[in-house]
Amino acid sequence: MNKKQLRHILDTIGVMFPDAHCELNHSNPFELTIAVLLSAQCTDETVNKVTASLFQKYRTPDDYIRVTQEELEADIRSIGLFRNKAKNIQNLCRILLESYGGQIPQSHEELVKLPGVGRKTANVVVSNAFDVPAIAVDTHVERVSKRLGIAKADDSVLEVEKQLMKGVPRDEWTLTHHRLIFFGRYHCKAQSPHCGTCPLIDCCKEGKQRMKNVEKRKSKGSKNTISSA
Repeated sequence: MNKKQLRHILDTIGVMFPDAHCELNHSNPFELTIAVLLSAQCTDETVNKVTASLFQKYRTPDDYIRVTQEELEADIRSIGLFRNKAKNIQNLCRILLESYGGQIPQSHEELVKLPGVGRKTANVVVSNAFDVPAIAVDTHVERVSKRLGIAKADDSVLEVEKQLMKGVPRDEWTLTHHRLIFFGRYHCKAQSPHCGTCPLIDCCKEGKQRMKNVEKRKSKGSKNTISSA
């Protein structure tokens, strides 16, 4: 994909979702880190429901390690993989207290050393909490990037990230991340994407094929109606 084509995609999505932002509720870098950790294989909506009370009960790393793992598990039980996430949260909090003065480190390199914090989580934290340009590739960003031809269908998550970092101006990385998520979450959905009203349908081979299939079904239905009459 050339720069002109990518620019067209970015500008179009920008018009559709000018106010795209992180939808995980948080008030500081620590809460954001916990929220992103909880969001793995879980919707932001579910995480926000849990953290509404969780962040009232647990405000600091100390608070999380003063309770048993079982108690923390009970507090996040409605979230997938809650046992493993509770364990990671408590281990993460211990490391923060032992090595970082109870504060979330600001560098990507230090963040990925923390339990439960992978590359995507670290990118979300540095970009949203510390204003460091980054593109976190979640399931929405990956799907949209591949459908629109920004990345290849068999590219790994890391390769998708590299393609986006290569083509998108650095000062637009964070905003592009949010806009791609909104585009994937509310328009180019995994199931039942809005291809019929998509302004980027010409960029999407999958979408064009889906619309052709829709027309074929309509045409077949019309023929059947005529023959039965």
